[in-house]
Amino acid sequence: MTSRTDNARNHVTSLGDAMKDHSAHAGHGAHAGAQPGGLSVSAHGYTLQLDAPILTAGVRTVTFRVTGPDGRPVTEFTPEHEKKLHFIAVRRDTAGFQHVHPVMDEKGTWSVDLALEPGDWRFFADVHPVGHDGTMTLGIDVAVAGAYDPKPLPEATGTARIGEYTVTLDGELLPGEASALTLTVSRNDRPVTDLQPYLAAYGHLVALRVGDLGYLHVHPEGEPGDGTTGPGPEIAFMAVAPSAGTYRLYLDFQHEDVVRTAEFTVRTTASTSRPDTPSPAAPEHGGHHHGSHAHH
Repeated sequence: MTSRTDNARNHVTSLGDAMKDHSAHAGHGAHAGAQPGGLSVSAHGYTLQLDAPILTAGVRTVTFRVTGPDGRPVTEFTPEHEKKLHFIAVRRDTAGFQHVHPVMDEKGTWSVDLALEPGDWRFFADVHPVGHDGTMTLGIDVAVAGAYDPKPLPEATGTARIGEYTVTLDGELLPGEASALTLTVSRNDRPVTDLQPYLAAYGHLVALRVGDLGYLHVHPEGEPGDGTTGPGPEIAFMAVAPSAGTYRLYLDFQHEDVVRTAEFTVRTTASTSRPDTPSPAAPEHGGHHHGSHAHH
């Protein structure tokens, strides 16, 4: 039986400088050694500016602006996946992931509520300013005051559980090459076949490189209503890791009007077309290798 992954048209969408063309097809875009997005607070003359780079723990309203080459707040953006700006918050230990959509006032100031625990955080803004050719990802460090209890990196596994839901991950992440990833959603051991469209897709996948939180935002092949993409249980992606290493993957999906996030730790495997590339050493936290099949 042919899977949806086998039928994917190898379309890769990755927000950030790792993908120079956000509509690039497999075989183009990121290469080993290319810089992923979100590593710089400024790019192409645009800068992410926070009103408060030091915050206190709890639910806090975060306000910020994206300034343009003229130094003024940008107020006109081209929507991407139904939103003018996608905002990601994650702690440096990869805990606390939040994908939210701030509101902008007429002067170009954005605001959003975030649930923040003490520690060092990284905020990302995905934007496509009108007049700029393409989407960019800007990132900035934020300190949240309080007693910091860093979490160990979760071990590599192909299964994530969120309440009654289980998401399995199949596929290998290859450095510098497009690779197929399939995420399958079930509820109480039954396949979910009525996923709801969320931001013009059945799933959104963010990948963060462990160590520097280099950022990739990967959307699935196909879209709701295109006549070929079904509402689950499988969501097929094509992804390119910019380098060998360990990555954290966060899948957002919507079912019964609730958006849930499944999290995975994945290590790249050696590229089949680069036999001279050594396999990355296993991290000290002791997670086991993630291959092409889910581990339970």
